[in-house]
Amino acid sequence: MEKTLAVINYLKEQGIIRDFAVCRGMAAMFYMEPVLTYDLDVFCVFGEEPKRLDILSPLYKWANRAGYKTFKEHLMIEGLPVQFIPVYNDLIRESVETAVKKKVGLVKTRVVAPEYLVAIMLQTYRKKDLINAGKMMNEAKLNTRLLSGILKKHGLQAKFNAIRGL
Repeated sequence: MEKTLAVINYLKEQGIIRDFAVCRGMAAMFYMEPVLTYDLDVFCVFGEEPKRLDILSPLYKWANRAGYKTFKEHLMIEGLPVQFIPVYNDLIRESVETAVKKKVGLVKTRVVAPEYLVAIMLQTYRKKDLINAGKMMNEAKLNTRLLSGILKKHGLQAKFNAIRGL
């Protein structure tokens, strides 16, 4: 993963993406026992607001020139499937803006904070996300005040209460 993150940092340095944060399963591993995942998901902000539906085209053009292949919705970067997910709502944008600085080996990266991971899992509300949200709440060191504010701001308190049995 270290080499893959170095390439993603390079994409930011080159202006192909403006900002990013590791998210979903790989991000969760920074805060709790690992969950099964085979890819690296990255929320990303592009330099300009999308004017077309092909917001990822500059990324795929770069990958093609650099010799990185695609596999389904992933780019294979240094042997790891990476899914680049454009920021698609205010919660996701906020999660990237407030991402936590981490290191993987010698490579610096940014990872969605655990409070935002829980909120995003509640927003998507898939069965596996609800299971992982419960696991995150039990295993991760969460700032409950921050989490409460995020849930309130993004209208997720009722979903949180539902999985907590309140």
